[in-house]
Amino acid sequence: MTLILSASDLAALADMKATIAAVELAFGDIARGTAHQPAPTSLHLPGSDARFLPMTALADAQQLASVKLLADIPANRDAGLPTQRSTILLASQTTGETLAILDGRVPTRVRTAAASAVASRHLARPDSRVLGLVGAGALAVAHVEAILAVLPLESVVVWSRSRTTTDAFRSSIAHYGLSVTVASSVEKVFAASDVVCTLTPATTPVVRGAWFREGQHINAVGSRPRPDHREIDTEGMVRSRVFVDSRATAVEKSGDLLIPVREGALALSDVVAELGEVVAGVAPGRVSDDDITLFNSVGIGLLDLAIGRLLYDGALERGLGLQVDLSA
Repeated sequence: MTLILSASDLAALADMKATIAAVELAFGDIARGTAHQPAPTSLHLPGSDARFLPMTALADAQQLASVKLLADIPANRDAGLPTQRSTILLASQTTGETLAILDGRVPTRVRTAAASAVASRHLARPDSRVLGLVGAGALAVAHVEAILAVLPLESVVVWSRSRTTTDAFRSSIAHYGLSVTVASSVEKVFAASDVVCTLTPATTPVVRGAWFREGQHINAVGSRPRPDHREIDTEGMVRSRVFVDSRATAVEKSGDLLIPVREGALALSDVVAELGEVVAGVAPGRVSDDDITLFNSVGIGLLDLAIGRLLYDGALERGLGLQVDLSA
């Protein structure tokens, strides 16, 4: 039987602390060789700006194979539709049975924030108390919950182009008891923060490396998975110790990394390590309090697999979702 899980089912099941633990294990398993994270494929045709990305993974710990089909369609914005949609399929590593099909919106948001939390745990200064957010939507709310689980946050500085969005953000995180400041510019977010998460669907840089301060950690999250889109300018990448979720993924679809490389300002060999290598203890993370560290979070299928296992198990325990016999 195959369990079909809708977005509403998944919203009731999401557990950030459990997801952070699962994502941290998954990153380490790549370095340990007990999970397989292949290079991604980007499907597109010359007559459209749409891209379809099958994101695959295989892991011993979860005993799963998975694929997420991500549709990235910028033109949807003009029709009032989401510009990104995705569906995750989980299959048994032992039998090949399709165990579950999940709407991708909730898992993607939660596991993306969890990845930033794992990076912040291993790369940020442990006494970091001010979180900066460039962008104030649902992903920003998830990042507050995630980073709060790994660092002793006391305050948040947030920027968005929309006052309505920042008002909604402030309301959504009020129960955490954090001080919240709405910054008038992205530069002021960097001036006040120990850890900054950039969460915009930018195509050209909204973040300047000239604003980075010694000791800061940046999670570069928001830019679309395309080699010509980026949030961070070249100076920012050059000034930072850069870590990636997957080298194979980054060299295919991270404009933040590839544009400076094409400009000759950076080499692929300048990437310090994959985050999993830091988690597994086979590569150094932060080596000085003055380091500027940057996690280039492009997104990998293994994280969908990791959270998919949690959500599938939770749904079975709580009797959620729709069971379907696909072979009937």
